[in-house]
Amino acid sequence: MERTNLPDVFDPRIHAAGPPHDAFRELRDRAPVARQEERAVLGWPAGPGFWAVTRHADVVRVLKDARTYSSWLGATQIRDPDPADLPFIRRMMLNQDPPEHGGLRRLAGRAFTPGRIARFEATARSRARELLAAAVAGGGEADLVRAVTDDYALLNLTDLLGVPAGDRGLLHAWTERVIAYQDPDEPPVLDADGKPVNPRSPAMLAEMFAYARELAAHKRRHPADDLMTALATTELAEAELEMFFFLLTVAGNDTVRSAAPGGVLALGAHPGEQRRLWRGEVSVDGAVDELLRVHPPVISFRRTAARDTELAGVPIARGDKVVVFHASANHDERVFPDPHRLDLGRRPNPHVSFGDGPHVCLGAHFARLQLRVFYEELRGACGGVEPAGPPRRLVSNFINGIKSLPVRLLPGPATPRG
Repeated sequence: MERTNLPDVFDPRIHAAGPPHDAFRELRDRAPVARQEERAVLGWPAGPGFWAVTRHADVVRVLKDARTYSSWLGATQIRDPDPADLPFIRRMMLNQDPPEHGGLRRLAGRAFTPGRIARFEATARSRARELLAAAVAGGGEADLVRAVTDDYALLNLTDLLGVPAGDRGLLHAWTERVIAYQDPDEPPVLDADGKPVNPRSPAMLAEMFAYARELAAHKRRHPADDLMTALATTELAEAELEMFFFLLTVAGNDTVRSAAPGGVLALGAHPGEQRRLWRGEVSVDGAVDELLRVHPPVISFRRTAARDTELAGVPIARGDKVVVFHASANHDERVFPDPHRLDLGRRPNPHVSFGDGPHVCLGAHFARLQLRVFYEELRGACGGVEPAGPPRRLVSNFINGIKSLPVRLLPGPATPRG
């Protein structure tokens, strides 16, 4: 296996310039399961290295085969957690394997129903319309992230969870702490020895978990039509409820928070496809999936080999870290003809932006609803959108985030809303 002359796709700073598509293409062609060094970077220590999986078929195979590629053994982040924290981290559904994972997922699924989510459509539509109208009224040139998409994602999530309006800033701060921990704009929390503290450690999540317990107790006394009421009245143990609150707060917020500006960025770079969407020549649902394909919210997820195996002809030893890269799989020429061409009518479109297998995103339906409503309201608010400056991206090898997106919302005939 060539190690020294293969592209590096681990360093978070690489992804801050956008998905490294040239590097992914080289890995897909030369070494679809490639050994990657895990260097010390951004104050975080070096690790043992991992296997980067970049072809669509291999990514799907890893995600579907939980017996061989475990979420429980080493959790789902590239860097190894502190061994003392691992039992705590394994309490989260995301970091469990079947059959335990399935039991928790079924309990959560009772609360996260399509019917409950659908009832939020009118609220999401009103919110998108209000935020976009304010951006247009301000002259039509705005940072879309600051003016529209951050608030849109966060407020939708807090409505679904049933978080009081006055507490919404807490959820934003907690999400930033977990998602942006690699970014230089988010100062690291250091321990007594000056080493960075894992944002998913018990110490860093204590405040969030205490809030989750308090909110759940409130919902039991004052039930409402929201997710926290539904979860608080199931047979979930308190520790499981805390972890669900963490997962829904972080994943539920950041999926749409990353995907919405990423989709607008793609539309601005492909004006012909944007015109097709504005003219109603393609379905908004199809457009949502294609925009998710080209800008997946998540860059990578880690598994750990539970036994000796082989992937794409490469021997994988028990205990090895195996990391799938969603953006690479979504641009695999073996599955997507002309993958770097935005085609809002693309069919079929088997992207893996919401994962696959037992851990496919529990909130995918909610995310798609929000994105569909957002794009419908965007084309109803203006005649089109174009870039007004370069985006600023999150420094991360986990979340495909956009911190700033200057745009012009163009005057002209808008398209009737959905």
